[in-house]
Amino acid sequence: MKEDNRNVSKPKWKRIFEKKWFFPAVYLSVAALMLAGVLWYQNLNNQIPEATDDTGPQVDNARDNLADFDQDSDPVVNQAEVLKLPVTEEAQTEIATKFYDYNNSAEEQEQALVLYDNKYYQSKGIDIASTTDKTFPVVASLSGEVTDVREDPMLGNVVEMKHENGITTHYASLDDVQVKAGDEVTQGEELGLAGENTFSQASGIHVHFEIRKDDQAVDPEKFINQSVADIKVTDEQDEKVSTDDEATTEDTSSTQTDNSSTVPSEKADDQTSNSEETSDQDASTKDRESSRATTNT
Repeated sequence: MKEDNRNVSKPKWKRIFEKKWFFPAVYLSVAALMLAGVLWYQNLNNQIPEATDDTGPQVDNARDNLADFDQDSDPVVNQAEVLKLPVTEEAQTEIATKFYDYNNSAEEQEQALVLYDNKYYQSKGIDIASTTDKTFPVVASLSGEVTDVREDPMLGNVVEMKHENGITTHYASLDDVQVKAGDEVTQGEELGLAGENTFSQASGIHVHFEIRKDDQAVDPEKFINQSVADIKVTDEQDEKVSTDDEATTEDTSSTQTDNSSTVPSEKADDQTSNSEETSDQDASTKDRESSRATTNT
């Protein structure tokens, strides 16, 4: 029986364990794996600082780009701002007086004339009047800086603002002014209340609104809901202004010529009167001498 048991074959894995080289091989394999893990971890630590050094400038550049983007975003917002009427949507108003344009029809030009002191004047802006005889808020048509706040004897309280691209806006016939010179005002912010003045009495409670490009008046109705960059002076207006300047120059020169021609004539009259006085004096002297001679005789 014992001999039969000895002849029974053992499992293969038990036979491997009985080998003398098995356990040393296992130890060497584990040691090799551990050594490889240590070397890999060291290489990983050496690569981390390099990655940090490389990403630093990239982060700084990204921040600089974001800063540049923020700086460039302001002009984009300003260019997107469009011109609005200086009244709120809730206000019940109408345009009572239009801008005088030489290219408009006779009827439109008649609506742009203002009667004051028995004389007609051409309107350089528009009168926005109340349809209910009640005052209404007057707001900034564009964002900008208040440059002047004053009280005019004919126009009432006047507020002037400056904007980009040489644009200025003027608001007259105001009551209860809410701003002062130097204030930065955003579009839609209240400037005051509409009132009355002596120059445009026919408009009643109103605000007189003007827009000027490089100190030259333009028609506000033509540029409502348009960008500030689109506000321009037409060629016809340039020609009219130059013609008016030339006419003014000619009037001035003709006045100077009349004055210069008047001066010599006055001098000539003076000389003539002086000569007449001298001749009268000579004649009276001769009469005296002749009378003396007769007396002596």
